[in-house]
Amino acid sequence: MRKALVHDWYYVSGGAEKVVHSLNTIWEDFDHFALVDYLNDADRAFILNGKSVSTSFIQKLPTAKSNHRKFLQFFPNAIEQFDLSEYDLVLSSSASVAKGVLTHQNQLHICYCHSPMRYAWDLYHQYLREAKLNKGLKSMYAKYVLHKMRLWDLATVNRVDLFVANSKYIARRIKKIYNRDSVVIYPPVNVHAFPLETDKDDYYFTASRMVPYKKIELIVRAFNNMPNKKLIVSGDGPEYSAIKKIAKSNIELVGFVNKEKLTDYMRKAKAFVFAAEEDFGIIPVEAQACGTPVIAYGRGGATETIIKNKTGVFFNKQNEIAIIDAVSKFEELQFDPNEIRTHALKFSKERFEKEMETFVNNAYLEFYKNNTI
Repeated sequence: MRKALVHDWYYVSGGAEKVVHSLNTIWEDFDHFALVDYLNDADRAFILNGKSVSTSFIQKLPTAKSNHRKFLQFFPNAIEQFDLSEYDLVLSSSASVAKGVLTHQNQLHICYCHSPMRYAWDLYHQYLREAKLNKGLKSMYAKYVLHKMRLWDLATVNRVDLFVANSKYIARRIKKIYNRDSVVIYPPVNVHAFPLETDKDDYYFTASRMVPYKKIELIVRAFNNMPNKKLIVSGDGPEYSAIKKIAKSNIELVGFVNKEKLTDYMRKAKAFVFAAEEDFGIIPVEAQACGTPVIAYGRGGATETIIKNKTGVFFNKQNEIAIIDAVSKFEELQFDPNEIRTHALKFSKERFEKEMETFVNNAYLEFYKNNTI
């Protein structure tokens, strides 16, 4: 069986790349394809076991390395240029265009869908606002490109034989946009890298890249109104300077920290605060692996990884009052770190790899049983 793995792009090591890492753990003989590949050696060794990637013409475009997304209008054409006709199994890891690769009727194409392309669908208006593309001639062009992307995205749905969603939340989005059913297999979380800690310190913790949808500024503003409660914030990004300016004395911004320091902060925190609406959300699971409860926005994947009043509490609006109320509610409850960790282990890397291997192998056997004499 010849196997191809198609990923949107390689330039960072994030949640989607952890999925690719696990897929390479299950099957070591993938040939790899992506729009671009700018991984450093360490990330390549982890994600791809050091393997090379066949890339598209976008790889060679001027300034693509610094900002490949500005060539969005070329993505559909680029992904369709890969000749995968000799492969028996095509597995796409897609949050953008990877699912649109061309396959034929004698190939099984399974898409692990992190999300339908959010900038073209549910985050369309937010994307235009944040990019300052909601007015003027540039706005008209951006809206035209995104309109064409939506048409292409829908036209390529039937190129996928089977969808796997990374959460029930994404499964609902796949059904809404593509009108396709999907199997839910939660992504891998390296829970064993986050040891249990039962002796907690008296501070709250949050960590994220500081971009608007992560809502770190909102968390900081909420804790500005709780001067007797300490908050430690880890991460950097475009909003770092603005957030640092508004943070009061009970809030400590530590910037980017290495994995060991991040884990230490997470283990000792009395709670991890999470205000984003994520498709799955790996970091709340990592916090729970430490036995640390989570105070989270009650939308998205967090509702599937946190047990209400057992491993954390939820707030239902993304505003300061809701977070303050949730912190107050949290402090009225008692949490068992051992119980929290036991729950987190359900999302382990080993569980993902077992479920994914079983699903793909069964699907492959069924597909080829029905397509051969």
